[in-house]
Amino acid sequence: MFESLVPENIATLTAYPPGKPLEELERELGITGAIKLASNENPLGPSPLALKAIHTHLASLNRYPDSGAYYLKARLSRHLGIRSEQLILGNGSDEILELIVRTFLQPGEEVLSFAPSFLMYGILTQGAGGIFRPLPLKDFRVDLPALIQALTPCSKIIILNNPNNPTGTAFYRTEWEDFLKALPPGVIVVLDEAYIDFVKSPEVPSGLEYLDEQLPLIGLRTFSKAYGLAGLRVGYGYGPSELLDYLNRMRQPFNVNSLAQVAARSALDDQDFLQRTRQLVWDGLAYLGQELDRLGIAYLPTHANFLLIRIDRDSQEFYQRMLREGVIIRAMSSYNLPEYIRVNAGLPEENSRFLQAFKKVMGFTV
Repeated sequence: MFESLVPENIATLTAYPPGKPLEELERELGITGAIKLASNENPLGPSPLALKAIHTHLASLNRYPDSGAYYLKARLSRHLGIRSEQLILGNGSDEILELIVRTFLQPGEEVLSFAPSFLMYGILTQGAGGIFRPLPLKDFRVDLPALIQALTPCSKIIILNNPNNPTGTAFYRTEWEDFLKALPPGVIVVLDEAYIDFVKSPEVPSGLEYLDEQLPLIGLRTFSKAYGLAGLRVGYGYGPSELLDYLNRMRQPFNVNSLAQVAARSALDDQDFLQRTRQLVWDGLAYLGQELDRLGIAYLPTHANFLLIRIDRDSQEFYQRMLREGVIIRAMSSYNLPEYIRVNAGLPEENSRFLQAFKKVMGFTV
């Protein structure tokens, strides 16, 4: 009916696949006490200091948020050791990614990335009228030399996810520095570090180490994962102040709500919570890996808070059968990995319950 009103790049978009609320899945399946290990969320919940800050500021919800997020940027500036002008706040790091595409990409220009990776890279590029050109991973890892070879005069933005979702793999310092040296002028690099807080290896580079006013590199980070604030949607970007100034011209005022700002500030002060989260995740991944090894199930070593597991059967059917056991996982068919599932580390009892359901659905003796 309205096809003539919609540009082709929008009409042909495939939306990001949403999940149903946990309560609705329980109602539909007639189960209770389901656990969710599908969205890479913090199993400990939010930081207690963040919760306290939220309660303290509830009475001021009649006021608009601080549009410039002055106090949060100041706190982040001290935490990261960079200037406030080198920071931008967003309604999740996804919004900053959208701002980057809308600000710098012109119709017909290319965004290069890898597949499988975060699905929003392609969606946002197509929505802006750009050409999304993902390269295949090499042994499930980002292949930076191949990326340099693939650049064309139309290439404008490179988006790299390190560690990569959904594989959990990462590229290392030497190959990253070689990539930066080979990068031609006029190309913006976006480094999505949503899972950087779970990295243990010193060989995985932090983009902050390469922040330079002369280098068109923008890093993205989030409070959704390690800090447990996914429901508040607050993320940030860092980069050259000139580039971020252009992004701020496109950013809507009040894009980060008041509670998100105060919660994120307090979460940064809760380093004990952050360390407990990381240790819980590392211990959980070690346990899951040990048990999967015992079962002879293949999975990818990970630098993130999840495992990509090969089940050698249809992941959608497997997802449905796990649902009936009250365990929500992520089927990887939308990532063109139809024989894989992704599972994040949960609480110890959740990890044990996943394994019990996994063995049952796989046909192992429970």
